[in-house]
Amino acid sequence: MDWVREEKHVHVDKISIHFGVTPQTIRRDIKRLCDEGLLRRHYGGVSLPVTLNLPRISDSASAIEIFYQIIARQIAQLIPNGASVSLAGGDAVVYVAKALLKHDSLKVLTNSLAVASALSSNSDLEVIVSGGQYRHADNDMVGPEVTNFFSSFFSDYGIISAGSIDPVHGLMDYDIREAEANRAVISNTRTKILLADQDKWEKSAMCKVATFKYIDMFFTDRLPDEIVNKLPKTLEIFESNLVRTGSLSLGEG
Repeated sequence: MDWVREEKHVHVDKISIHFGVTPQTIRRDIKRLCDEGLLRRHYGGVSLPVTLNLPRISDSASAIEIFYQIIARQIAQLIPNGASVSLAGGDAVVYVAKALLKHDSLKVLTNSLAVASALSSNSDLEVIVSGGQYRHADNDMVGPEVTNFFSSFFSDYGIISAGSIDPVHGLMDYDIREAEANRAVISNTRTKILLADQDKWEKSAMCKVATFKYIDMFFTDRLPDEIVNKLPKTLEIFESNLVRTGSLSLGEG
């Protein structure tokens, strides 16, 4: 993945020679990465998928909006038709809901009215919304009804965001009710997915959600080596090739 980010396109034979394995072995590895939407086959090798998978983005879209659209598409490609998905509240998760809109026969559990609204145009999706106390600013539900709701099911995928993240304490939120909802999602799903941009490391929320050992996949834009070294080895980390240092790089094209 790092090699393709640097060179944009790498030939299968070149990868085979570099790692000292057969082209057949490399093709199997590439197939898995392509199936997950992380790479795409291109002219005898592989390149980045971003420019093919991105929806049309207006000139006024902010860097953070572009990042979450990219990450949402990558996450959506991991989720098969017919799966059950728990989507917690938060603006970041709404992007994932929009990316799942064209899926078939999903069963979606959520405490977010914004998520439910994003999925409303596809009648083939079964959307179940929790009760609870409505938060006007966040357009979602919180409270014991939400934690009981997520605890009543066991979904294939659980997708959450966080108010802030820390390599030691893990996921943190500003509202204890939101933290409890996210914990309920984590405790009642097979594959736990976190999406958060690099700015979350600089924030400081107070309510504990869970450490990284309870997360299976972490989608982010960029992760410094010193932080990666502090995270569990079992955690799968997916970094987009979005560079946010005053300008945007979305790959060729």
